[in-house]
Amino acid sequence: MSRVTLVQWRMLAAVVDHGGFARAAVAIHKSASTLHHAVHKLESQLGVTLLEPVGRQVRLTEAGEMLLRRARQLIENAEALEAVAESVAGGLESEVTLAVDQIFPVDVLARAMEGFSEEYPFVRVKLYETVLNGGVEILQDGRADLVVSSIAARGFLGEPLITLRFIAVAHPNHPLHLLERPLDLRDLEQHRQLVVRDSALHKSTDAGWLEAEQRWTVSHLSTSQDMLERGLGFAWFPEIRLREAFESGRLKPLPLGDVGSRLVPMQLIFKDRDGAGPAIKSVARWLKEAVLSLKPFDYRD
Repeated sequence: MSRVTLVQWRMLAAVVDHGGFARAAVAIHKSASTLHHAVHKLESQLGVTLLEPVGRQVRLTEAGEMLLRRARQLIENAEALEAVAESVAGGLESEVTLAVDQIFPVDVLARAMEGFSEEYPFVRVKLYETVLNGGVEILQDGRADLVVSSIAARGFLGEPLITLRFIAVAHPNHPLHLLERPLDLRDLEQHRQLVVRDSALHKSTDAGWLEAEQRWTVSHLSTSQDMLERGLGFAWFPEIRLREAFESGRLKPLPLGDVGSRLVPMQLIFKDRDGAGPAIKSVARWLKEAVLSLKPFDYRD
């Protein structure tokens, strides 16, 4: 059982921060005698001299500096805990569970979460990076408060968030590019296609053009891009995620004309919009604001 209290440490900190007992007493609305008593009792309980006189003022001893430095961490943690308790008592969620399809722009997600963190620094976030039906499954299982998905969720109303263009891409030295002519879908059938696996456990589906005789299936979009850049296949990929790869020449769109791209609308879906607390609504708001700040990119420009 601790022999000292946070109140005692706070009083010591006030004396040090305000340069003496009299000024500290005025600042924290306590009497100087109360502060003297608290500090002397603290020294007695610890068996350590914390303050020493310097003229008419006092200063920390070497031991006092070390102990107060550690005590300030306790004070800050206690204040943070009190802030969290106050927020929870006022209806603020302690944790938000968010499921976001991997095709959603990473920088947009990061920008949204940065804004949310500044607004609610003590709310925990559990993020699921999903593919296709994965986010919907988490939502229907009741495990997600908010979902960003390209798949409609039966029984839930979504709102439009962003529409992404998928394009067929490969390494510049891929055999398909070496044909040096416009391609059609029949050309793709003889080459390896890279596909990202649906993350749903119970109801998974495939999406996109899947007629290639050879196919490699991976679990994450970043793995697919790495394999693309190594020339191990071609894939349909979110255009917005390829700006740097195109500019550096690591990837190149396949010359498929109009059949080489498709639009994929994404939705923002609440588990319970009416019952959502302020933190969940804040995440949704920051996601929408981050999307609006997204700079447009078109590989055909």
